[in-house]
Amino acid sequence: MNVRKPFRYSFNNAVLYLVGINVFIFLLQYLSRNAVTYYLALIPSEVLSGWVWQFATYMFAHGSISHILFNMLALFIFGRQVESGMGTKEFLLYYFSTGVAAGLFSFAVYAAAGVNVALLGASGAIFAVQLAYAALFPRSIIYVWGILPLRAPVMALGFTALEVLFSVTGLQNGVAHLTHLAGFGFGWIYFLVRFGKNPWKMFK
Repeated sequence: MNVRKPFRYSFNNAVLYLVGINVFIFLLQYLSRNAVTYYLALIPSEVLSGWVWQFATYMFAHGSISHILFNMLALFIFGRQVESGMGTKEFLLYYFSTGVAAGLFSFAVYAAAGVNVALLGASGAIFAVQLAYAALFPRSIIYVWGILPLRAPVMALGFTALEVLFSVTGLQNGVAHLTHLAGFGFGWIYFLVRFGKNPWKMFK
């Protein structure tokens, strides 16, 4: 099996569908008064009881309007360009494999520590998408908060460094920093294995 065999290129606006599905599910969460959230979020105790679908569905559930707003904004801004660069099939494989892998890694850590949380949000996969954007478009300039111009690799590495800081210091409790870092890490591994390219060299 050739893990580097490329897909035939196509561009089908999958990011728009992903955004739409996320918004639709968020509405269901609101209308069901969080019953849908419990069913979709990645909860270690429920996964151990057989709810293995949560490794994928947690990516489509969000905890608040601001949570889904920032995630979908990032997915739209960076995901559209990454999908255009990779092609839709490659992008979807990248998005879901990094998101699910980030969920599996987080589950393993939380389960081993005996911590039962409700993990939800597309942030793990979106950190992987930001990495891909920085690798594919390293000369691109991003205006962080609309005012601070940064090259895409500086932005991606900067946000990741902040996640490390927050994880170590315990700042921003209630945010799945571990999952964000896992998404970034698995995105890096994907580039090495699937494309045979080191993102660090692509940044330069």
